[in-house]
Amino acid sequence: MNESKDFLRTIVEEDVKSGKYQEVVTRFPPEPNGFPHIGHAKSICINFGIASDYHGHCNLRMDDTNPTKEDTKYVEALKDAVEWLGFDWGDNVYFTSDYFPKLYDYAVTLIKMGKAYVDSINEQEMREYRGTVTEAGKRSKYAQRSIEENLDLFERMKNGEFKDGEHVLRAKIDMSAANMKMRDPLLYRIRHAHHFRAGNEWSIYPMYDFAHCLSDYIEGISHSICTLEFENNRDIYNWVLDTLGLTAPRPYQHEFARLGINYTVMSKRKLLELVEGGQVSGWDDPRMPTIAGYKRRGYTPESILNFCDQIGIAKANSMVDVAQLEFCIRDDLNKKVPRVLCVIDPLKVTIENYEGHEKIDAPYYPHDVPKEGSRKLPFSKKIYIERDDFMEKPPKDYYRLTPEQPVRLKHAYIITCKEVIKDANGNIVEIKAEYHPDSKSGADTSGIKVKSAIQWVSAAEAKEVEIRLYDRLFKDEAPEGIEDINPDSLQVIKNALIEPAVITEKPDERFQFERHGYFYADPIDYTDEKPVFNKIVGLKDSWAKKKKTAQSTPKPQVKKVHVDGEVAPMNEAQQKLFDKYTNEFGLNSEVANTLSRDEHLSSFYEEAHTVLNSPINLANIVTNEVARELKQMQTDELKFSAKQIAELIKMVDDGTISNKIAKQVFEEMAKSGENPAQIVEAKGLVQISDPAKISPIIDEIIAKNPDNVAKFKAGNTKLLGFFVGQVLKTTGGKANPKVVNELVAQKLTS
Repeated sequence: MNESKDFLRTIVEEDVKSGKYQEVVTRFPPEPNGFPHIGHAKSICINFGIASDYHGHCNLRMDDTNPTKEDTKYVEALKDAVEWLGFDWGDNVYFTSDYFPKLYDYAVTLIKMGKAYVDSINEQEMREYRGTVTEAGKRSKYAQRSIEENLDLFERMKNGEFKDGEHVLRAKIDMSAANMKMRDPLLYRIRHAHHFRAGNEWSIYPMYDFAHCLSDYIEGISHSICTLEFENNRDIYNWVLDTLGLTAPRPYQHEFARLGINYTVMSKRKLLELVEGGQVSGWDDPRMPTIAGYKRRGYTPESILNFCDQIGIAKANSMVDVAQLEFCIRDDLNKKVPRVLCVIDPLKVTIENYEGHEKIDAPYYPHDVPKEGSRKLPFSKKIYIERDDFMEKPPKDYYRLTPEQPVRLKHAYIITCKEVIKDANGNIVEIKAEYHPDSKSGADTSGIKVKSAIQWVSAAEAKEVEIRLYDRLFKDEAPEGIEDINPDSLQVIKNALIEPAVITEKPDERFQFERHGYFYADPIDYTDEKPVFNKIVGLKDSWAKKKKTAQSTPKPQVKKVHVDGEVAPMNEAQQKLFDKYTNEFGLNSEVANTLSRDEHLSSFYEEAHTVLNSPINLANIVTNEVARELKQMQTDELKFSAKQIAELIKMVDDGTISNKIAKQVFEEMAKSGENPAQIVEAKGLVQISDPAKISPIIDEIIAKNPDNVAKFKAGNTKLLGFFVGQVLKTTGGKANPKVVNELVAQKLTS
């Protein structure tokens, strides 16, 4: 148990000391509608970790209350993730659907108590009747139905007599409640859909707020730990349990900050779009932030657990740098994995004065790693080195092989270039070299000074392998969709060469390919005939170097604050704004919290909102782009106004520009103060949404790629992403991605 306790463990410990609970019981309750991602890993670690720390147990429960999106394959993926991370849920996996009869009975009890009613108004009326933060809502006329009528209608809903949306069951609480979620929330809705476990037995399904608290109670959960977006739902949680008079000990809900990582999408909806759109090969694509993706790429459970431990548990949402996750896997593997030699871009070297064959004893681990082990490296007259380890005309500080500069072959001899062989096009195809017999590593008496050692493999014994070089899936720090995909996120090398010892080891072992990074045998595509290795992570953070090189002018670093523990409570004015933003404007808790706590941001946002009624899109740009500028200057120093920001978002809302283009326009506004419309017109940034303009571009790309068209029609549907990407690239990102997706799909399937 950690000596420095986070705020959740402090709560649990106090409850244990006071005797409130005899046993600590937590639960991990995902909805089985997608594969679990790295954010779920944090929740898994918290719930199972706390239960373990206090000698309790944690239930794995599938929140399977939405039959239209759930599937058994997602259940298996969730179970595999928890097990792979090293946690044990006991003998049973729990399902909310197992409690459907009990939940129905609880709903009937509420109806008999006069605390629930069947409502028959439509969705639009329901929204209108809800009211606002400053105005009380209006209760539906159907709330006057008698208990008998409500019981009859609810039973008929269960029996499937009504259409979807024709009726709902609502709690009768308070249509003037300050927390708008308490304004007669929905308890049940009609869904005529096949459930993957319950079949067609049910025509009604409970809402999350009703099913979750009661499932916790039925299972004897003590601490119901949720992410911050469920903070306002806590009042419903308590109301249901208290109104039903369920006896103590009863569970209580506690919230923590969800995990956000830059360059990463963690919306299951967006991840599903990537899978279905063919931008990735599946949920377990090694570029995906799913646990299955990390597992297939070669991440270790220990690295994920260490990452979750490092970021801690906080009460305020914040963004974590993905480099921290990459550091954790790099740090874990550095102590564990053997170092081996691999040549990714081979260049032939013939050592003219070497005859025969020998095997060189080479250690797997450097002296600073407390592990032992070695292998025999075959050495022969013909070897391969990396192409970039030789240069005819090297720059200053190039320490590898040149016509004038010798170099050491790692673990072996020093060689000197004697002749460069080129083809008819002037490309180097072979190096003629000589070796120095008295320069063998560990017994060098040659007196030759070299400044580096390069990797190599013996031509006769080297094994040809496929190397998949993975990079970050998204190129933008705050990606929004497929238009932000990094086109270089996967590079496949078909003819890399590797030393034979790697192939004779266990195929699931991880290796450090010296100077290239850490690699893992792909658990699906690897065969003895064609070994496939995935790049897990580089030896250092090369992305930061790329980003720095790409920036013409360095930007001041904004310190990221990580808050561990309690956050100061809001004052009355801040709380009022928070309630308004979450309930009336529909903002999520994280964004609303940021705006309501910062007077300058909220004032800017309010002014922009008076110009344009687009609360969510305005909030996103204010809390991200505008907030970044305000951290470096005062409001009156900004070169753009709230009105201009509203004009910018209006162009996004009406489809004139994309979100990605909006970010470019904002950067220009921040520098020049020009109106967004002028910038868009001057730079020709208008989004292309007219199918008549996009279709010819698609036709041209299809005509240029007949092989890929044939592969797509033969069943390789992931190539849809290739064609979409080519269109977006051709139009400089101006084409509307949604329109492009639809048109490409139509043309390829017609």
